[in-house]
Amino acid sequence: MKLEAKNISFSYGMAGREILKNVSLSVDDGERVGLKARSGFGKTTLCRILSGYETANRGEVLLDKKPLSSFQGCLPVQMIGQHPEQWINPRWKVKKALKEGGLKDPDLLSHLGIREEWMERYPSELSGGELQRICIARVLGDRTKILLADEITAMLDMVTQSLIWHVLLDAAEKRKIGMLIVSHSDTLLDKICTRIVDLEKENKDKTECLPEKNEKRDRAGMGGSVWM
Repeated sequence: MKLEAKNISFSYGMAGREILKNVSLSVDDGERVGLKARSGFGKTTLCRILSGYETANRGEVLLDKKPLSSFQGCLPVQMIGQHPEQWINPRWKVKKALKEGGLKDPDLLSHLGIREEWMERYPSELSGGELQRICIARVLGDRTKILLADEITAMLDMVTQSLIWHVLLDAAEKRKIGMLIVSHSDTLLDKICTRIVDLEKENKDKTECLPEKNEKRDRAGMGGSVWM
């Protein structure tokens, strides 16, 4: 499955300066594409557009040459961000959140160090590292073909970072999941990516970009709900 962004432009509000202008990129099966840029150049915004949480002002997002908007229900494109509490319903217990994700591989929970006693807990009862493991297991359901990982380990300790990337890369390789990996760490991107896109160079507007905003939005369905 191939995810494509074609000539994407985006600005917040009618009079807002464009954060993205004529940006194009693609992610193929099994590919690990790194995305780098300074803060404010639209990395998170682009990921939100690619996963259907935002709509571009111009351009199109295609999944296997079909408009992303034409897909119904659970999208094969899933996104996870830096703050796991924003990506899971706080009113659901862990067991329900994982069930919504369609995870059918019990070994994945074990590999991520997810304990059985966490199943009956609410997100607020877990640490940030524990909750991020739950969110990762959730987006690795059987229906996921493309995964957008936006600074997912930036706030975690080194041991948890290593664990998460080991499990993610192993699952992606076995299932040929395409990944778009956003990070400020060139060392990380150089180590795990098959190629790297510099968004500052790709963005055709060379003027200074405004910082991205955290818009409070939610979307029904798996992959789903962003609870901000």
